[in-house]
Amino acid sequence: MLEHLWNRHKTQSPDLGETAPEISLEAIEGGRFVLTGAAKKGPTVIVFFKVSCSTCQFTFPFLERIHSAYRDQPVNFRAISQDDAQLSVQFARHYGVTFPIAVDPPPYAASRSYHFANVPTILLVDRERVVLFRNTGFSKAGLIRLSEEIAKLLGREPAPVFLANEAVPETKPG
Repeated sequence: MLEHLWNRHKTQSPDLGETAPEISLEAIEGGRFVLTGAAKKGPTVIVFFKVSCSTCQFTFPFLERIHSAYRDQPVNFRAISQDDAQLSVQFARHYGVTFPIAVDPPPYAASRSYHFANVPTILLVDRERVVLFRNTGFSKAGLIRLSEEIAKLLGREPAPVFLANEAVPETKPG
């Protein structure tokens, strides 16, 4: 999973409070996803993933819950796939993902600019592309915090991520 490419560089960059690198990628639904343009419209959640990643497969239904809870708010969600458009569409259908997906083709320039070693990597950036939240892998507490951070930016109560009767592990490495 491209770890050898990223391990030569600083990991966990950008750090919280730093500016996220620009992203400009083809969207599978047509057009381009440009981070600066999306961020100007409101806080933006970016999720880097691979279709074959079991942790991504586990995480995306919960991300979809968060997306659905804030669907009518000025917050953007964008998945960045390290697979082709066809596989990404199949993934979205299978896991119920309704938020847009862009494709980061080989040599994965957008992903490499973020210096992560594992997926899913989830970031929340503000209107100036400043990183407010970052999480790699699946973290129950991390997804709750993501919802809280979005709610704080929107000036509302956080949406619940997990159902009371759901048996969900605390973590699942990416």
